[in-house]
Amino acid sequence: MLTEADAMASIERSDPAILGHLLAEHRELFQQLSNLRAALATESPPGCDRVREVVSAIGGLRSHLADHFHQEETGGFLEESVARMPRLGAAATEVLGQHPQLLADLDALVARFGDARTAPCAEEWRGVRGAFEAFMARMQAHERAENAVVQQGYNEDLGIDD
Repeated sequence: MLTEADAMASIERSDPAILGHLLAEHRELFQQLSNLRAALATESPPGCDRVREVVSAIGGLRSHLADHFHQEETGGFLEESVARMPRLGAAATEVLGQHPQLLADLDALVARFGDARTAPCAEEWRGVRGAFEAFMARMQAHERAENAVVQQGYNEDLGIDD
């Protein structure tokens, strides 16, 4: 039989499987973001086909991110962090509130550049790169805020660079 002391101790301990899942999710997301950033790092603008390929990959990132956000919004790590430390409620609400805008940023990027068909694709490429870099800055700030809530809630250093 589980005593009250045992129950409290289990609440205080972080579950390595849960934190491992969180880290795996964030690594996968970071890898997708890094791959896109690397693809856009080319100084010499490619043809319109390459612009469309990268914009399509950004659309794929958008789908992945929507799934990721849905998991967070329906009982994910943020909710667990708040259950452990209710004072984190406002910070968690703020982080979750950023999700629609981040998805809208990617939607706007795809809508703006998804139909590159003719010259000047070089200008399209620079536009995609600039828009994606702006998105990356917002996404990184979002991830830092999310990680801070989870780390505080689990009283655990996730080992993620801020």
